[in-house]
Amino acid sequence: MHPGAWWLWALGLAVAASRTTNPLLLALVVAVAGYVVAARRTDAPWARSYLAFVKLGVLVIGIRVLFSTLLGSPIPGSHTLFTLPEVPLPDWARGIRIGGRVTAEQLVFALYDGAKLAALLICVGAANALANPARLLKCLPGALYEVGVAVVVAMTFAPNMVADVARLRTARRLRGRPTGGIRAIAQIGLPVLEGALERSVAVAASMDARGYGRSAHVPPAVRRTTTVFTLGGLLGVCAGSYGLLAAEGAVYGLPLLLAGLFAAVVGLRLGGRRSLRTRYRPDLFGVRSWLVAGSGAAVAALMIWAGSLHPEALHPSVVPLVAPVLPLWPALAIAVGLLPAFVAPVPPSAATAPAPAASTSASASVPEESP
Repeated sequence: MHPGAWWLWALGLAVAASRTTNPLLLALVVAVAGYVVAARRTDAPWARSYLAFVKLGVLVIGIRVLFSTLLGSPIPGSHTLFTLPEVPLPDWARGIRIGGRVTAEQLVFALYDGAKLAALLICVGAANALANPARLLKCLPGALYEVGVAVVVAMTFAPNMVADVARLRTARRLRGRPTGGIRAIAQIGLPVLEGALERSVAVAASMDARGYGRSAHVPPAVRRTTTVFTLGGLLGVCAGSYGLLAAEGAVYGLPLLLAGLFAAVVGLRLGGRRSLRTRYRPDLFGVRSWLVAGSGAAVAALMIWAGSLHPEALHPSVVPLVAPVLPLWPALAIAVGLLPAFVAPVPPSAATAPAPAASTSASASVPEESP
């Protein structure tokens, strides 16, 4: 499976989540992403970070509701739940309050808003758990190689840290030591930082051995043309995206976006001449990859279309406060995102993996803690 297909699928789900505040549809997006991850992720360390993104999403919802409770909200409401002591502020802070009346409408609005952001984070976590970052780096254009290496190293830092913490907690349990509390966290933190430093040194050595940063000679005219096309294309993409999102820019948004994409692709092709790289066994975008990426694009397109037809179903009202309902067509559109769970290749399971050579070597796999 091409790693870019997983990212296109996840971005399609993220676009669908960004078009609605209905908690039932957002929960359906999270359920679809979770089912596909459970069905098609591998046992690699970077594939175990999905649960961390889920916890981060729950934390985001809690923070959003807490801020709305303490700092108030511009949403009017008539159903008062409780009243907090209000802190008097000077005249120059007019419009800002700390404490005061807390209504059900403002809490529900904060919950909807936080759930949307949490769904976006979970979609990104699904892509991070399914797409191999090393293979994704190999698929980048030559002009983005240096930037891609930095991004991949940054993306793999959190999954590797989560895996290190899990291994160290397992080792402490096997030794009969506690895994919770401030003291245990302090004793686990030092080995985790030591492992991160060792990986950083190993990555730096491997990058230097592979000639990272080496570039070919390119004429000045080609460099200037590359800069003009790349920057102009990115500006066109930004302006076209804004035009598509704004109601008054729908006429010029799509042509400007297409022109910007074309200019950016030309600039990246010209910029790739300075990169002395070859690809060994490049990943091909086969039929399965097209189906996975197409399912995400279909979810995004159908949700945008449903938002133009039934906006009230995708954005339930909070003033007056009404219970959200699950609309049929948007729910079926999100269900299209389940296609990768059936068409993507099944990763090798632990049942088919070779058994360890000897049971006496199991103790050697337990990481040692720093003194």
